[in-house]
Amino acid sequence: MPNLRLALCQIDPWVGDLARNSEEVLRWSKRAAESGADLIAFPEMVLTGYPVEDLAFRGSFVESSRQTLVELAAKLAAEGLGDVPVLVGYLGRAEPGTKHAGKPQNCAAVLRGGEVVTRFAKHFLPNYGVFDEYRYFVPGDQLTVLRLHGVDVALAICEDIWQEGGRVAATAQVGAGLLLSVNGSPYERDKDDVRLELVKRRAAEAGCPLVYLNMVGAQDELVFDGESMVVTETGELLSRGPQFAEALLVVDLDLPAAEEDGLPDGAVLADGLRLTRVDLGGAPKERAEPIVPEVAERLDDEAEVYAALVEGTRAYVRKNGLRSVLIGLSGGIDSALVAAIAVDAIGAEHVYGVSMPSRYSSQHSRDDAAELARRTGLHFRTVSIAPMFDAYMGATELTGLAEENLQSRLRGTLLMAISNQEGQIVLAPGNKSELAVGYSTLYGDSVGAYGPIKDVYKTLVFKLARWRNAQAEARGEVPPIPENTISKPPSAELRPDQVDTDSLPDYDLLDAVLARYVEGDEGRDAIVAAGYPAEVVDRVVRLVDTAEYKRRQYPPGPKVSPKNFGRDRRLPITNRWRRG
Repeated sequence: MPNLRLALCQIDPWVGDLARNSEEVLRWSKRAAESGADLIAFPEMVLTGYPVEDLAFRGSFVESSRQTLVELAAKLAAEGLGDVPVLVGYLGRAEPGTKHAGKPQNCAAVLRGGEVVTRFAKHFLPNYGVFDEYRYFVPGDQLTVLRLHGVDVALAICEDIWQEGGRVAATAQVGAGLLLSVNGSPYERDKDDVRLELVKRRAAEAGCPLVYLNMVGAQDELVFDGESMVVTETGELLSRGPQFAEALLVVDLDLPAAEEDGLPDGAVLADGLRLTRVDLGGAPKERAEPIVPEVAERLDDEAEVYAALVEGTRAYVRKNGLRSVLIGLSGGIDSALVAAIAVDAIGAEHVYGVSMPSRYSSQHSRDDAAELARRTGLHFRTVSIAPMFDAYMGATELTGLAEENLQSRLRGTLLMAISNQEGQIVLAPGNKSELAVGYSTLYGDSVGAYGPIKDVYKTLVFKLARWRNAQAEARGEVPPIPENTISKPPSAELRPDQVDTDSLPDYDLLDAVLARYVEGDEGRDAIVAAGYPAEVVDRVVRLVDTAEYKRRQYPPGPKVSPKNFGRDRRLPITNRWRRG
Protein backbone atom coordinates (compact mmCIF):
# COMPACT_ATOMS: atom_id res chain seq x y z
CA MET A 1 0.00 0.00 0.00
CA PRO A 2 1.23 3.53 -0.68
CA ASN A 3 2.44 5.44 2.36
CA LEU A 4 1.53 9.05 3.03
CA ARG A 5 3.35 11.12 5.65
CA LEU A 6 1.10 13.78 7.15
CA ALA A 7 2.28 16.74 9.22
CA LEU A 8 -0.53 18.13 11.37
CA CYS A 9 0.23 21.60 12.73
CA GLN A 10 -1.84 22.08 15.87
CA ILE A 11 -1.28 25.81 16.41
CA ASP A 12 -2.80 28.93 17.98
CA PRO A 13 -3.98 31.57 15.46
CA TRP A 14 -4.83 35.13 16.57
CA VAL A 15 -8.10 36.60 15.29
CA GLY A 16 -7.49 39.45 12.88
CA ASP A 17 -3.70 39.20 12.84
CA LEU A 18 -3.23 38.02 9.27
CA ALA A 19 0.47 38.87 9.11
CA ARG A 20 1.31 37.00 12.31
CA ASN A 21 -0.78 33.98 11.38
CA SER A 22 0.79 33.81 7.92
CA GLU A 23 4.26 33.89 9.44
CA GLU A 24 3.27 31.12 11.85
CA VAL A 25 2.08 28.96 8.97
CA LEU A 26 5.38 29.56 7.23
CA ARG A 27 7.39 28.78 10.37
CA TRP A 28 5.51 25.58 11.16
CA SER A 29 5.60 24.50 7.51
CA LYS A 30 9.39 24.64 7.64
CA ARG A 31 9.37 22.36 10.68
CA ALA A 32 6.91 20.03 9.02
CA ALA A 33 8.91 19.85 5.79
CA GLU A 34 12.00 18.82 7.75
CA SER A 35 10.08 15.72 8.83
CA GLY A 36 9.73 14.65 5.19
CA ALA A 37 5.98 15.36 5.11
CA ASP A 38 4.04 14.68 1.92
CA LEU A 39 1.14 16.88 3.03
CA ILE A 40 1.06 19.65 5.66
CA ALA A 41 -2.21 20.77 7.26
CA PHE A 42 -3.31 23.65 9.48
CA PRO A 43 -6.56 24.25 11.40
CA GLU A 44 -9.78 25.89 10.29
CA MET A 45 -9.47 29.59 9.38
CA VAL A 46 -5.87 29.61 10.58
CA LEU A 47 -5.04 32.74 8.55
CA THR A 48 -7.75 34.87 10.16
CA GLY A 49 -8.17 33.17 13.51
CA TYR A 50 -11.52 31.79 14.60
CA PRO A 51 -14.26 32.82 15.11
CA VAL A 52 -14.12 36.12 13.21
CA GLU A 53 -17.76 37.02 13.99
CA ASP A 54 -18.87 40.25 12.25
CA LEU A 55 -15.41 40.80 10.77
CA ALA A 56 -16.78 38.49 8.08
CA PHE A 57 -19.01 41.37 6.94
CA ARG A 58 -16.09 43.73 6.39
CA GLY A 59 -15.10 43.52 2.76
CA SER A 60 -11.62 44.82 3.48
CA PHE A 61 -11.00 41.96 5.92
CA VAL A 62 -12.24 39.31 3.50
CA GLU A 63 -10.09 40.68 0.71
CA SER A 64 -7.06 40.90 3.01
CA SER A 65 -7.57 37.26 3.92
CA ARG A 66 -7.73 36.23 0.27
CA GLN A 67 -4.68 38.31 -0.61
CA THR A 68 -2.70 36.96 2.35
CA LEU A 69 -3.45 33.45 1.11
CA VAL A 70 -1.98 34.24 -2.32
CA GLU A 71 1.06 35.90 -0.77
CA LEU A 72 1.57 32.95 1.57
CA ALA A 73 1.68 30.55 -1.37
CA ALA A 74 4.46 32.65 -2.91
CA LYS A 75 6.37 32.84 0.40
CA LEU A 76 6.24 29.07 0.83
CA ALA A 77 7.71 28.59 -2.63
CA ALA A 78 10.36 31.24 -2.02
CA GLU A 79 11.44 29.36 1.12
CA GLY A 80 11.91 26.17 -0.86
CA LEU A 81 8.64 24.61 0.31
CA GLY A 82 6.80 24.80 -2.98
CA ASP A 83 6.88 21.06 -3.64
CA VAL A 84 4.89 20.17 -0.49
CA PRO A 85 1.14 20.83 -0.57
CA VAL A 86 -0.06 22.88 2.43
CA LEU A 87 -3.71 22.93 3.51
CA VAL A 88 -4.66 26.29 5.04
CA GLY A 89 -7.97 27.61 6.40
CA TYR A 90 -8.97 31.20 5.60
CA LEU A 91 -11.92 33.57 5.12
CA GLY A 92 -13.05 33.66 1.51
CA ARG A 93 -15.96 34.51 -0.76
CA ALA A 94 -18.25 32.48 -2.98
CA GLU A 95 -16.88 32.51 -6.51
CA PRO A 96 -18.38 34.70 -9.27
CA GLY A 97 -21.10 32.97 -11.22
CA THR A 98 -22.22 30.83 -8.27
CA LYS A 99 -25.55 31.07 -6.42
CA HIS A 100 -24.14 33.11 -3.54
CA ALA A 101 -21.44 34.98 -5.45
CA GLY A 102 -19.48 37.39 -3.25
CA LYS A 103 -20.87 36.15 0.07
CA PRO A 104 -18.37 35.30 2.85
CA GLN A 105 -17.37 31.65 3.25
CA ASN A 106 -15.40 29.62 5.76
CA CYS A 107 -12.81 28.25 3.36
CA ALA A 108 -9.68 26.16 3.06
CA ALA A 109 -7.16 26.02 0.25
CA VAL A 110 -4.27 23.87 -0.91
CA LEU A 111 -1.08 25.81 -1.66
CA ARG A 112 1.64 24.34 -3.82
CA GLY A 113 4.28 25.56 -6.25
CA GLY A 114 3.68 29.16 -5.27
CA GLU A 115 0.01 29.00 -6.21
CA VAL A 116 -3.42 28.36 -4.74
CA VAL A 117 -4.20 25.09 -6.53
CA THR A 118 -7.70 24.56 -5.15
CA ARG A 119 -10.20 26.12 -2.73
CA PHE A 120 -13.35 24.84 -1.07
CA ALA A 121 -15.82 26.07 1.55
CA LYS A 122 -17.36 24.46 4.62
CA HIS A 123 -20.52 22.57 3.65
CA PHE A 124 -22.40 22.21 6.95
CA LEU A 125 -22.64 25.46 8.92
CA PRO A 126 -23.22 25.05 12.68
CA ASN A 127 -26.02 27.14 14.13
CA TYR A 128 -26.29 26.04 17.76
CA GLY A 129 -24.57 26.69 21.09
CA VAL A 130 -21.72 29.14 20.54
CA PHE A 131 -22.01 28.87 16.76
CA ASP A 132 -24.08 31.06 14.46
CA GLU A 133 -22.33 30.55 11.15
CA TYR A 134 -25.52 30.95 9.12
CA ARG A 135 -25.27 34.61 10.14
CA TYR A 136 -21.91 34.96 8.45
CA PHE A 137 -21.31 32.35 5.77
CA VAL A 138 -22.86 30.56 2.85
CA PRO A 139 -22.15 26.83 2.43
CA GLY A 140 -19.78 25.15 0.03
CA ASP A 141 -21.11 22.62 -2.49
CA GLN A 142 -18.16 20.44 -3.45
CA LEU A 143 -16.09 17.54 -2.19
CA THR A 144 -12.44 18.19 -2.96
CA VAL A 145 -10.32 15.07 -3.40
CA LEU A 146 -6.55 15.38 -3.71
CA ARG A 147 -4.63 12.66 -5.50
CA LEU A 148 -1.17 12.62 -3.97
CA HIS A 149 1.48 9.92 -4.26
CA GLY A 150 -1.11 7.45 -5.46
CA VAL A 151 -3.64 8.12 -2.66
CA ASP A 152 -6.98 9.96 -2.80
CA VAL A 153 -7.45 12.35 0.15
CA ALA A 154 -10.90 13.88 0.73
CA LEU A 155 -11.04 17.24 2.53
CA ALA A 156 -13.56 18.58 5.07
CA ILE A 157 -13.95 21.44 7.56
CA CYS A 158 -15.10 20.86 11.16
CA GLU A 159 -18.93 20.72 11.12
CA ASP A 160 -18.73 18.64 7.94
CA ILE A 161 -17.98 15.61 10.12
CA TRP A 162 -20.38 16.52 12.97
CA GLN A 163 -23.44 16.09 10.75
CA GLU A 164 -24.74 12.95 9.07
CA GLY A 165 -24.18 12.55 5.36
CA GLY A 166 -22.49 15.36 3.46
CA ARG A 167 -18.77 15.05 2.93
CA VAL A 168 -18.46 11.92 5.05
CA ALA A 169 -20.97 10.02 2.91
CA ALA A 170 -19.47 11.53 -0.25
CA THR A 171 -16.00 10.34 0.82
CA ALA A 172 -17.33 6.80 1.00
CA GLN A 173 -18.96 7.18 -2.42
CA VAL A 174 -15.73 8.12 -4.14
CA GLY A 175 -13.70 5.47 -2.29
CA ALA A 176 -11.12 7.91 -0.94
CA GLY A 177 -8.23 6.45 1.04
CA LEU A 178 -8.26 9.18 3.70
CA LEU A 179 -10.58 11.89 5.04
CA LEU A 180 -8.78 14.96 6.42
CA SER A 181 -10.83 17.42 8.48
CA VAL A 182 -9.46 20.76 9.71
CA ASN A 183 -11.20 22.16 12.78
CA GLY A 184 -11.77 25.03 15.19
CA SER A 185 -13.60 22.99 17.80
CA PRO A 186 -13.93 24.76 21.18
CA TYR A 187 -13.32 23.04 24.48
CA GLU A 188 -16.01 22.10 26.93
CA ARG A 189 -15.96 19.66 29.80
CA ASP A 190 -16.30 15.98 28.77
CA LYS A 191 -16.30 16.87 25.08
CA ASP A 192 -13.17 14.85 24.34
CA ASP A 193 -14.98 11.53 24.77
CA VAL A 194 -17.83 12.70 22.55
CA ARG A 195 -15.34 13.92 19.97
CA LEU A 196 -13.37 10.67 19.88
CA GLU A 197 -16.51 8.56 19.48
CA LEU A 198 -17.71 10.87 16.72
CA VAL A 199 -14.43 10.59 14.82
CA LYS A 200 -14.50 6.81 15.13
CA ARG A 201 -18.07 6.68 13.84
CA ARG A 202 -17.37 8.99 10.92
CA ALA A 203 -14.24 7.03 9.97
CA ALA A 204 -16.35 3.88 9.78
CA GLU A 205 -18.98 5.67 7.67
CA ALA A 206 -16.34 7.09 5.34
CA GLY A 207 -14.69 3.67 5.06
CA CYS A 208 -11.20 5.08 5.56
CA PRO A 209 -8.94 6.60 8.22
CA LEU A 210 -10.00 10.03 9.45
CA VAL A 211 -7.60 12.79 10.44
CA TYR A 212 -9.03 15.36 12.83
CA LEU A 213 -6.81 18.46 13.19
CA ASN A 214 -7.85 21.01 15.81
CA MET A 215 -6.46 24.37 16.87
CA VAL A 216 -5.36 25.45 20.36
CA GLY A 217 -5.37 28.78 22.18
CA ALA A 218 -8.34 30.94 23.13
CA GLN A 219 -10.47 33.75 21.74
CA ASP A 220 -12.56 35.78 24.18
CA GLU A 221 -14.97 33.20 25.68
CA LEU A 222 -13.82 30.22 23.63
CA VAL A 223 -10.87 27.98 24.47
CA PHE A 224 -9.49 25.50 21.93
CA ASP A 225 -7.96 22.35 23.34
CA GLY A 226 -6.23 20.75 20.37
CA GLU A 227 -6.23 16.99 20.92
CA SER A 228 -5.91 16.37 17.19
CA MET A 229 -6.22 12.70 16.31
CA VAL A 230 -5.96 10.05 13.64
CA VAL A 231 -8.41 7.14 13.73
CA THR A 232 -8.66 4.14 11.41
CA GLU A 233 -11.89 2.97 9.80
CA THR A 234 -12.02 0.17 12.37
CA GLY A 235 -11.86 2.66 15.27
CA GLU A 236 -8.20 2.29 16.25
CA LEU A 237 -6.66 5.48 17.62
CA LEU A 238 -3.31 5.83 15.84
CA SER A 239 -2.25 9.26 17.07
CA ARG A 240 -3.44 11.99 19.41
CA GLY A 241 -1.98 15.42 20.08
CA PRO A 242 -1.64 17.07 23.48
CA GLN A 243 -4.34 19.25 25.03
CA PHE A 244 -3.91 23.02 25.28
CA ALA A 245 -0.46 23.02 23.66
CA GLU A 246 0.87 23.72 20.20
CA ALA A 247 2.32 20.61 18.59
CA LEU A 248 3.48 19.08 15.34
CA LEU A 249 2.04 15.60 14.80
CA VAL A 250 3.77 13.58 12.10
CA VAL A 251 1.98 10.42 11.07
CA ASP A 252 2.82 7.76 8.48
CA LEU A 253 -0.26 6.07 7.04
CA ASP A 254 -0.35 3.06 4.75
CA LEU A 255 -3.38 3.76 2.60
CA PRO A 256 -5.15 2.04 -0.31
CA ALA A 257 -4.09 3.06 -3.78
CA ALA A 258 -6.42 5.40 -5.64
CA GLU A 259 -8.81 3.79 -8.11
CA GLU A 260 -8.09 4.80 -11.67
CA ASP A 261 -11.67 4.13 -12.79
CA GLY A 262 -13.36 6.04 -9.94
CA LEU A 263 -16.14 8.59 -10.27
CA PRO A 264 -15.22 11.41 -12.66
CA ASP A 265 -14.58 15.02 -11.83
CA GLY A 266 -17.90 16.87 -11.57
CA ALA A 267 -19.91 13.83 -10.44
CA VAL A 268 -22.84 14.64 -8.14
CA LEU A 269 -22.53 13.00 -4.73
CA ALA A 270 -24.37 12.87 -1.38
CA ASP A 271 -26.28 16.06 -0.45
CA GLY A 272 -25.73 17.37 -3.97
CA LEU A 273 -21.99 17.84 -3.49
CA ARG A 274 -19.98 18.13 -6.67
CA LEU A 275 -16.79 16.08 -6.89
CA THR A 276 -13.68 18.19 -7.54
CA ARG A 277 -10.57 16.16 -8.27
CA VAL A 278 -7.12 17.72 -7.96
CA ASP A 279 -4.19 15.59 -9.13
CA LEU A 280 -1.01 16.68 -7.35
CA GLY A 281 1.00 13.83 -8.80
CA GLY A 282 3.90 12.05 -7.14
CA ALA A 283 4.80 8.40 -7.32
CA PRO A 284 3.44 6.07 -4.61
CA LYS A 285 5.79 5.80 -1.65
CA GLU A 286 6.75 3.01 0.71
CA ARG A 287 8.59 3.56 3.98
CA ALA A 288 10.65 0.85 5.55
CA GLU A 289 10.88 2.73 8.86
CA PRO A 290 7.66 4.68 9.43
CA ILE A 291 7.50 7.25 12.21
CA VAL A 292 5.99 5.93 15.42
CA PRO A 293 2.99 8.21 16.00
CA GLU A 294 2.47 10.08 19.27
CA VAL A 295 -0.53 9.24 21.43
CA ALA A 296 -0.65 11.93 24.11
CA GLU A 297 -2.17 11.12 27.48
CA ARG A 298 -5.35 12.93 28.37
CA LEU A 299 -5.60 15.22 31.34
CA ASP A 300 -7.93 14.26 34.17
CA ASP A 301 -11.08 16.32 34.76
CA GLU A 302 -9.77 18.97 37.16
CA ALA A 303 -6.47 19.28 35.27
CA GLU A 304 -8.35 19.77 32.00
CA VAL A 305 -10.69 22.46 33.35
CA TYR A 306 -7.85 24.27 35.12
CA ALA A 307 -5.75 24.23 31.95
CA ALA A 308 -8.66 25.73 30.01
CA LEU A 309 -9.05 28.55 32.55
CA VAL A 310 -5.33 29.29 32.45
CA GLU A 311 -5.26 29.26 28.65
CA GLY A 312 -8.30 31.51 28.40
CA THR A 313 -6.81 34.04 30.83
CA ARG A 314 -3.37 33.96 29.21
CA ALA A 315 -4.80 34.45 25.73
CA TYR A 316 -7.04 37.34 26.77
CA VAL A 317 -4.13 39.21 28.34
CA ARG A 318 -1.56 38.39 25.70
CA LYS A 319 -3.68 38.80 22.57
CA ASN A 320 -5.04 42.14 23.71
CA GLY A 321 -1.52 43.48 24.16
CA LEU A 322 -1.79 43.71 27.94
CA ARG A 323 0.95 43.06 30.50
CA SER A 324 -0.54 42.77 33.96
CA VAL A 325 -3.72 42.09 35.91
CA LEU A 326 -5.24 43.37 39.15
CA ILE A 327 -7.30 41.26 41.55
CA GLY A 328 -9.18 42.24 44.67
CA LEU A 329 -8.06 39.67 47.24
CA SER A 330 -10.69 39.11 49.93
CA GLY A 331 -9.14 36.03 51.49
CA GLY A 332 -11.99 33.99 50.02
CA ILE A 333 -11.85 30.96 47.75
CA ASP A 334 -12.93 32.68 44.52
CA SER A 335 -10.34 35.46 44.46
CA ALA A 336 -7.70 32.96 45.63
CA LEU A 337 -8.41 30.61 42.72
CA VAL A 338 -8.47 33.52 40.25
CA ALA A 339 -5.09 34.65 41.58
CA ALA A 340 -3.60 31.16 41.22
CA ILE A 341 -4.91 30.95 37.65
CA ALA A 342 -3.49 34.38 36.80
CA VAL A 343 -0.08 33.55 38.25
CA ASP A 344 0.04 30.31 36.27
CA ALA A 345 -1.12 32.12 33.13
CA ILE A 346 1.16 35.16 33.01
CA GLY A 347 3.60 34.86 35.92
CA ALA A 348 3.50 36.28 39.45
CA GLU A 349 5.50 39.34 38.42
CA HIS A 350 2.54 40.47 36.29
CA VAL A 351 -0.17 39.86 38.90
CA TYR A 352 -1.16 42.55 41.40
CA GLY A 353 -3.42 41.93 44.37
CA VAL A 354 -5.05 44.41 46.68
CA SER A 355 -6.79 43.70 49.97
CA MET A 356 -9.61 46.18 50.67
CA PRO A 357 -10.87 45.48 54.18
CA SER A 358 -13.90 47.12 55.73
CA ARG A 359 -15.13 47.12 59.32
CA TYR A 360 -16.70 43.69 58.67
CA SER A 361 -13.60 42.02 57.24
CA SER A 362 -12.33 39.32 59.59
CA GLN A 363 -8.70 39.23 60.58
CA HIS A 364 -8.35 35.68 59.30
CA SER A 365 -9.54 36.76 55.85
CA ARG A 366 -7.02 39.59 55.80
CA ASP A 367 -4.32 37.15 56.86
CA ASP A 368 -5.41 34.62 54.22
CA ALA A 369 -5.13 37.23 51.48
CA ALA A 370 -1.62 38.17 52.61
CA GLU A 371 -0.62 34.51 52.89
CA LEU A 372 -1.86 33.81 49.36
CA ALA A 373 0.30 36.65 48.09
CA ARG A 374 3.32 35.32 49.98
CA ARG A 375 2.84 31.80 48.62
CA THR A 376 2.35 32.85 45.00
CA GLY A 377 4.80 35.75 44.92
CA LEU A 378 2.33 38.20 43.40
CA HIS A 379 2.48 41.93 44.20
CA PHE A 380 0.34 42.81 47.21
CA ARG A 381 -0.92 45.87 49.03
CA THR A 382 -3.68 46.75 51.48
CA VAL A 383 -5.98 49.74 51.02
CA SER A 384 -8.77 50.01 53.57
CA ILE A 385 -12.17 51.15 52.31
CA ALA A 386 -13.28 52.04 55.86
CA PRO A 387 -12.67 55.83 55.50
CA MET A 388 -14.55 55.90 52.18
CA PHE A 389 -17.37 53.84 53.62
CA ASP A 390 -17.67 56.10 56.66
CA ALA A 391 -17.76 59.17 54.42
CA TYR A 392 -20.62 57.73 52.37
CA MET A 393 -22.52 56.62 55.46
CA GLY A 394 -22.09 60.09 56.97
CA ALA A 395 -23.62 61.66 53.87
CA THR A 396 -26.44 59.14 53.29
CA GLU A 397 -28.77 56.93 55.27
CA LEU A 398 -28.17 53.39 53.99
CA THR A 399 -29.16 50.19 55.73
CA GLY A 400 -29.43 46.49 54.95
CA LEU A 401 -28.59 45.40 51.41
CA ALA A 402 -27.84 48.97 50.28
CA GLU A 403 -25.22 49.26 53.00
CA GLU A 404 -23.72 45.89 52.05
CA ASN A 405 -23.60 46.70 48.35
CA LEU A 406 -21.97 50.06 49.03
CA GLN A 407 -18.90 48.24 50.35
CA SER A 408 -18.67 46.11 47.24
CA ARG A 409 -19.10 49.14 44.96
CA LEU A 410 -16.41 51.05 46.81
CA ARG A 411 -14.05 48.13 46.20
CA GLY A 412 -14.99 48.11 42.52
CA THR A 413 -14.36 51.84 42.23
CA LEU A 414 -11.01 51.48 43.97
CA LEU A 415 -9.94 48.64 41.69
CA MET A 416 -10.86 50.61 38.59
CA ALA A 417 -9.01 53.66 39.90
CA ILE A 418 -5.84 51.62 40.42
CA SER A 419 -6.35 50.03 37.02
CA ASN A 420 -6.61 53.45 35.36
CA GLN A 421 -3.59 54.76 37.24
CA GLU A 422 -1.27 51.79 36.76
CA GLY A 423 -2.52 50.12 33.58
CA GLN A 424 -3.48 46.71 34.94
CA ILE A 425 -6.75 45.12 33.85
CA VAL A 426 -9.07 43.95 36.60
CA LEU A 427 -10.03 40.29 36.83
CA ALA A 428 -13.54 39.72 38.20
CA PRO A 429 -13.74 36.81 40.70
CA GLY A 430 -17.41 35.81 40.34
CA ASN A 431 -18.27 32.13 39.87
CA LYS A 432 -21.15 30.60 37.92
CA SER A 433 -23.25 29.81 40.99
CA GLU A 434 -23.22 33.45 42.07
CA LEU A 435 -23.84 34.77 38.57
CA ALA A 436 -26.71 32.35 38.10
CA VAL A 437 -28.68 33.58 41.10
CA GLY A 438 -27.52 37.21 41.06
CA TYR A 439 -25.48 36.87 44.24
CA SER A 440 -23.10 39.61 43.19
CA THR A 441 -23.11 43.38 43.29
CA LEU A 442 -23.48 45.16 39.99
CA TYR A 443 -20.63 47.70 39.58
CA GLY A 444 -19.00 46.11 42.62
CA ASP A 445 -17.58 42.61 42.54
CA SER A 446 -18.71 42.38 38.91
CA VAL A 447 -16.15 45.02 37.92
CA GLY A 448 -13.48 43.73 35.57
CA ALA A 449 -12.31 43.12 32.02
CA TYR A 450 -12.29 39.33 32.26
CA GLY A 451 -13.85 36.73 34.56
CA PRO A 452 -11.64 33.61 34.70
CA ILE A 453 -14.12 31.49 36.70
CA LYS A 454 -17.47 32.86 35.48
CA ASP A 455 -18.34 29.43 34.00
CA VAL A 456 -17.25 27.45 37.08
CA TYR A 457 -19.78 26.43 39.71
CA LYS A 458 -18.83 26.99 43.35
CA THR A 459 -18.51 23.27 44.07
CA LEU A 460 -16.01 22.98 41.21
CA VAL A 461 -14.16 26.06 42.49
CA PHE A 462 -13.37 24.12 45.67
CA LYS A 463 -12.31 21.03 43.70
CA LEU A 464 -9.99 23.07 41.49
CA ALA A 465 -8.43 24.78 44.49
CA ARG A 466 -7.72 21.44 46.15
CA TRP A 467 -6.42 20.00 42.87
CA ARG A 468 -4.06 22.93 42.33
CA ASN A 469 -2.68 22.62 45.85
CA ALA A 470 -2.24 18.86 45.45
CA GLN A 471 -0.30 19.42 42.21
CA ALA A 472 2.03 21.80 44.00
CA GLU A 473 2.59 19.35 46.83
CA ALA A 474 3.32 16.55 44.35
CA ARG A 475 6.05 18.73 42.82
CA GLY A 476 7.50 19.64 46.21
CA GLU A 477 6.22 23.22 45.95
CA VAL A 478 4.28 25.34 48.40
CA PRO A 479 0.53 25.07 47.67
CA PRO A 480 -0.65 28.48 46.42
CA ILE A 481 -3.98 28.62 48.26
CA PRO A 482 -4.00 28.69 52.08
CA GLU A 483 -5.86 25.74 53.61
CA ASN A 484 -7.97 28.09 55.72
CA THR A 485 -9.27 29.72 52.55
CA ILE A 486 -10.54 26.34 51.35
CA SER A 487 -11.91 25.05 54.65
CA LYS A 488 -13.76 28.09 56.01
CA PRO A 489 -17.46 28.70 55.15
CA PRO A 490 -17.79 31.06 52.15
CA SER A 491 -18.79 34.60 53.10
CA ALA A 492 -19.06 38.01 51.44
CA GLU A 493 -18.24 39.58 54.84
CA LEU A 494 -20.48 42.57 54.29
CA ARG A 495 -22.20 42.33 57.68
CA PRO A 496 -21.32 40.70 61.03
CA ASP A 497 -21.00 36.88 61.00
CA GLN A 498 -22.34 36.64 57.44
CA VAL A 499 -22.07 33.37 55.46
CA ASP A 500 -23.32 32.58 51.96
CA THR A 501 -25.86 30.05 53.25
CA ASP A 502 -27.71 32.93 54.94
CA SER A 503 -28.86 33.91 51.44
CA LEU A 504 -28.46 30.77 49.36
CA PRO A 505 -29.06 27.03 49.59
CA ASP A 506 -26.06 24.84 50.35
CA TYR A 507 -23.81 24.95 47.28
CA ASP A 508 -24.03 21.21 46.62
CA LEU A 509 -27.81 21.49 46.35
CA LEU A 510 -27.75 24.84 44.56
CA ASP A 511 -25.29 23.69 41.91
CA ALA A 512 -27.21 20.47 41.27
CA VAL A 513 -30.40 22.44 40.62
CA LEU A 514 -28.55 25.01 38.50
CA ALA A 515 -26.96 22.30 36.36
CA ARG A 516 -30.42 20.98 35.49
CA TYR A 517 -32.00 24.39 34.95
CA VAL A 518 -29.15 26.15 33.13
CA GLU A 519 -27.26 23.43 31.25
CA GLY A 520 -30.12 20.94 31.00
CA ASP A 521 -32.89 23.45 30.23
CA GLU A 522 -35.16 21.42 32.50
CA GLY A 523 -38.30 23.12 33.75
CA ARG A 524 -39.33 23.58 37.36
CA ASP A 525 -41.67 20.56 37.42
CA ALA A 526 -39.07 18.23 35.92
CA ILE A 527 -36.47 19.26 38.50
CA VAL A 528 -38.90 18.76 41.38
CA ALA A 529 -39.88 15.38 39.94
CA ALA A 530 -36.19 14.41 40.01
CA GLY A 531 -36.31 14.69 43.80
CA TYR A 532 -35.27 18.26 44.57
CA PRO A 533 -37.23 20.23 47.20
CA ALA A 534 -39.96 22.30 45.55
CA GLU A 535 -39.34 25.36 47.71
CA VAL A 536 -35.64 25.33 46.80
CA VAL A 537 -36.31 24.86 43.09
CA ASP A 538 -38.90 27.64 43.03
CA ARG A 539 -36.50 30.00 44.73
CA VAL A 540 -33.54 29.13 42.51
CA VAL A 541 -35.58 29.42 39.31
CA ARG A 542 -36.88 32.82 40.38
CA LEU A 543 -33.40 34.07 41.24
CA VAL A 544 -31.92 32.86 37.95
CA ASP A 545 -34.68 34.39 35.85
CA THR A 546 -34.54 37.80 37.52
CA ALA A 547 -30.72 38.09 37.39
CA GLU A 548 -30.38 38.07 33.60
CA TYR A 549 -29.75 41.84 33.50
CA LYS A 550 -26.78 41.42 35.83
CA ARG A 551 -25.23 38.62 33.79
CA ARG A 552 -25.43 40.70 30.61
CA GLN A 553 -23.17 43.27 32.24
CA TYR A 554 -20.57 40.81 33.50
CA PRO A 555 -17.25 40.60 31.64
CA PRO A 556 -16.39 37.67 29.35
CA GLY A 557 -14.67 34.58 30.67
CA PRO A 558 -13.58 31.16 29.40
CA LYS A 559 -16.30 28.68 28.51
CA VAL A 560 -15.76 25.27 30.12
CA SER A 561 -19.32 23.95 30.51
CA PRO A 562 -21.77 22.77 27.86
CA LYS A 563 -23.72 26.03 28.32
CA ASN A 564 -22.06 29.18 29.56
CA PHE A 565 -23.56 32.56 30.42
CA GLY A 566 -22.69 34.30 27.19
CA ARG A 567 -22.66 32.95 23.65
CA ASP A 568 -24.41 29.72 24.67
CA ARG A 569 -27.40 31.10 26.57
CA ARG A 570 -29.30 34.08 25.17
CA LEU A 571 -32.49 34.69 27.11
CA PRO A 572 -34.42 37.96 27.05
CA ILE A 573 -33.81 40.31 29.97
CA THR A 574 -37.40 41.54 29.88
CA ASN A 575 -39.23 38.25 30.29
CA ARG A 576 -42.48 37.44 32.10
CA TRP A 577 -42.24 33.65 31.80
CA ARG A 578 -41.94 32.28 35.33
CA ARG A 579 -42.72 28.57 35.09
CA GLY A 580 -39.15 27.40 34.53
